[in-house]
Amino acid sequence: MDILETHAFDSRQRRNASCMLFLSLLPFFLSAAAYFHLYLPVTSPSVVAAGAKCAPVVCLALVVLSRNGLGSLLGIAGGLLFSAGGDVCLIWPELFLHGAGLFAVAHLLYSLCFLSERYISLSKASSLSTVLYVLLWLVGGAAYVYLFPFLQKAPEGHILTPAVAVYVMLIVAMATLALRTRRALTLLGSLVFVVSDLCLALQQFKVVPEHEYGQHVVMATYYLAQLLIAWGDIRAHDDELTTKWKSL
Repeated sequence: MDILETHAFDSRQRRNASCMLFLSLLPFFLSAAAYFHLYLPVTSPSVVAAGAKCAPVVCLALVVLSRNGLGSLLGIAGGLLFSAGGDVCLIWPELFLHGAGLFAVAHLLYSLCFLSERYISLSKASSLSTVLYVLLWLVGGAAYVYLFPFLQKAPEGHILTPAVAVYVMLIVAMATLALRTRRALTLLGSLVFVVSDLCLALQQFKVVPEHEYGQHVVMATYYLAQLLIAWGDIRAHDDELTTKWKSL
């Protein structure tokens, strides 16, 4: 009977936690919907449009901070805040490199977090994992080779060409470490992030012609990626606390 009661209590706790998480994510969903409705496509850069664009990611950062504590500033919450800064920069085309730099820092923070004990506890080496790691790097390398001639033709191509190479390595490293965690939300979020950035690069560097809904695809995949990464970090933190509690 005690075991049944403990299981029922755990189930209620999980349901309550899920409800609280959903409520805390409402500002993210509302701000993202507002951005899509009011500011896409962005015809003229403005401070208001920049604020609307980064608001959903800032909301996610606040949720992670409230659930996981100030330590997450050196992990997922910090990465989200740097991403928000990147969102602001990308509103103005002349600040593209600055925005890419901020996103590069975000990927570094995500990668460091995925190496922490919270995530590493489930990681196990296997032949399949090794194949997937190699596949990720091959895809990243192939994408860069494909973009290379377009980068050279772009304004400031002499800076963009090496800068994009570094960025590709950072985001692929982040996705590789996400795969290593063996957490579905974290892995899916990192892969969707890669897809989002690839869609952005294809449009930014004139590989494909501009499409009416091109920005919608980029931002929808981007917000989804950040949501999954943030949600995965909250779940990882909760699992860590549960494990510690059960070990007492």
